[in-house]
Amino acid sequence: MAEKSNGNQHRWWAQESPSEEPAAPKFRAVAYYRHSAQDRQENSVPIQQEQVQQWASENGIEIIHEFADRGKSGLTAEGRDGFNDMMENWVKGRQDFEFVLCLDVSRWGRFQDIDLSATYSAECKRHGKQVIYTTLGKPKPDDQLYQVYVQFERFRAAQYSKELSIKVFPGCIRIAKQGYWVGGKPPYALQRLLLDEKREPVQILSPGQRKGIQNQRVTLAKGDEQQVATVQRIFREFTETLRSMEEIAEGLNRDGIASPKGGTWDRSKIRRILMNEVYVGTLVYNKTTQKLKTPRRSNPKDKWIRTAVRTSRARR
Repeated sequence: MAEKSNGNQHRWWAQESPSEEPAAPKFRAVAYYRHSAQDRQENSVPIQQEQVQQWASENGIEIIHEFADRGKSGLTAEGRDGFNDMMENWVKGRQDFEFVLCLDVSRWGRFQDIDLSATYSAECKRHGKQVIYTTLGKPKPDDQLYQVYVQFERFRAAQYSKELSIKVFPGCIRIAKQGYWVGGKPPYALQRLLLDEKREPVQILSPGQRKGIQNQRVTLAKGDEQQVATVQRIFREFTETLRSMEEIAEGLNRDGIASPKGGTWDRSKIRRILMNEVYVGTLVYNKTTQKLKTPRRSNPKDKWIRTAVRTSRARR
């Protein structure tokens, strides 16, 4: 006689499937992120990181280490500590990962020599790692057009920097003609003062700090009191007591006063102070040209821009 079925007994068709665990990553990779001061917000390192991590998760890739260069130009690899660390110590020195992930070609670099960009990718390949730009995805083995497209993206990345340089330069000229500090490290005994839209003082900018709003301006203000006194002493001794530059340098060294870079004074350093027109209230811009990491060259004097240093309205 057929045995009665128990109502509580689980039938095979009603059995619950075991919960599926996420598949373990099949591959390992390192990731590289770069953001320069000129890049837009959507290229910031955290946003790149989120997108690359998501792509890696969706494609079964475990990121074992991440490298980032914040506020670094992509024109060369020079000064990009994260990139160089990755290439020298990980790509060349380790064999426990297969891929190098980067959001797109422009984050890898805006090399003006696009062959240089390809050279770094080839170096990765030579050491058994493949560079993957996650916005393009992993190329198929038979995709003949992938490298053509990547080369085109390298050209676009380089061209962007050229076009940006062309656009930025006229703006810098206009700001310089208005008597404001355009950029770079301030001269000895001076510091950069940030002005708001009404040209009122906001704060002293620390080294490397940039203004946050487009229509703010930067002017120069007195810096360290001892350095200011040193500059005044140099001009006073040269014009009033008629001491030679060598004698002025000897006196400063005898009194234990450090030169601008911390060493001893000599004739050339005294001369640079005396020849710098900013100490008499004149800004000189465009004396030299150095675009896109090319060698610096001097401009003819008729290209120089001389203006009186502008001060904040509160200090006039």
